[in-house]
Amino acid sequence: MDASFVALETRTSPMHIGSLLIYNPETAPGGFVRYKDILRFFESRMQLSKTMRQKLVRVPFELDYPYWIEDKDFDLEYHVRHVALPKPGDWRQLCIQAARIFARPLDLSRPPWEFTVIEGIDNVPGVTPGSYAMVTKVHHAAIDGMSGIDLMEALHTLDANTPPPNEPDTWKGEDPPNFAELMAKSWVNNLANPMRQLDAAARAMPGVAKAIKGLVAKDFKVHGEMIAPRTRFNTVISAGRVVEGRSIPLADIKAIRTAAPGAKVNDVFLTVIGGAMRKYLLAHNDLPEKTLTAMAPISVRSSGEKGDMGNQVAAMIAPLGTHIEDPLERLAYVHSQTVNSKAMTDAIGARNMTEMSKVSPALFMALGAQLYTRLGLANRVGPPFTTVVTNVPGPPVPIYSTGARLESMMGLLCLTDGMALGHVVQSYCKEATIAFTADRKVMDDPEFYADCIQQSFEELRDAAGSASPATITPAPEPANSKPAAKKGAAKSGKAKKK
Repeated sequence: MDASFVALETRTSPMHIGSLLIYNPETAPGGFVRYKDILRFFESRMQLSKTMRQKLVRVPFELDYPYWIEDKDFDLEYHVRHVALPKPGDWRQLCIQAARIFARPLDLSRPPWEFTVIEGIDNVPGVTPGSYAMVTKVHHAAIDGMSGIDLMEALHTLDANTPPPNEPDTWKGEDPPNFAELMAKSWVNNLANPMRQLDAAARAMPGVAKAIKGLVAKDFKVHGEMIAPRTRFNTVISAGRVVEGRSIPLADIKAIRTAAPGAKVNDVFLTVIGGAMRKYLLAHNDLPEKTLTAMAPISVRSSGEKGDMGNQVAAMIAPLGTHIEDPLERLAYVHSQTVNSKAMTDAIGARNMTEMSKVSPALFMALGAQLYTRLGLANRVGPPFTTVVTNVPGPPVPIYSTGARLESMMGLLCLTDGMALGHVVQSYCKEATIAFTADRKVMDDPEFYADCIQQSFEELRDAAGSASPATITPAPEPANSKPAAKKGAAKSGKAKKK
């Protein structure tokens, strides 16, 4: 799975994930943080992360997966950059700068991460003057959402005055393996791969049998609503990006979920995003009759794998109910669909799905990924899903970096051909941010889509506040009625940071 993110890397599809973070330095010594203070703080904590000083070594002809080695030429100042916004330094400028930084591919001959400190954000609403932002970029081959949180923990503290770690840093760089060593390793691994495939297949068979049994017993259903219709977001993408987001009180999300019996917090977020996509596409006269779907990653990282590099995720398909106008009916529908998808994933075994991906031959994986991009198949083949919605739980208490308090965090996501829009839901303290990354050519009005997210949330919140759970019933499925709203049904308002 990690290797697939390397194979999919192109100039227009850099495969990194990250965040837009805002810090308030009033808690730091002297109430001010300098760039060299940040460098010193990061340098003192390098030993707490396995990711920061390792780089990829790719095998010739893609005969085997890349290897991680310790970069003996590691240069912290290369990875931590420093820029400033021009005046007035408002939210729109910050999002544009973040999108430009995030659109640039990482140098995969170095440890695959970059952090950019951004000063001059004094006119962002709700942000204390003197605060600074940081755009983080880490290649998806190195981390998933949960290991990204581990990286955040390494570079943050629970107290503004926490001293540096006492343990000595015993890190040492490595010489990269030579051509002969890489070819020998790939030969041995390819000889062993058929046995690994048989082992993975044997471990997967009970899950397959359980899935067939569950399907016969109607524990879950496989139906057409799980197949996504084509939209403007399922196309070959460009190199440009836009990012935006809205913050929502977690208390409101938890209150909304009680409106539909059994609904989870994630169901509420999916419903809000479904409502936002409905509003956006209606306004562009482009909403399909059939519901859009989201791919929702599921972490299968065990407690013993905490801090390990790479990806330990499976996935499920979640219909978003974009064909339903009423927000409460949409919530009930989304909940019923996620229950069905979770039952299917549980039957097969999320961990089995992940383990099977680990034994795909590296050469075929790389060739398949490159052919998909070079042949423009995203414009010819129907999409497996419309968008991605990944939910990353953040710290429930304030955290600090270089003594500065983290005020807000907004997730950023990689895009690929066929998926020009992705969402990250990230919680922190008492708020959750629904953020999105989109192709700039596909979505040239990100402020409008951010307002659609805000409007969708407010409609769901108000409807849930005036309804009792007994009145909420799942919408009929599949829905065949054509949306009645016309272009312009949702209006754009001035973008603002909540």
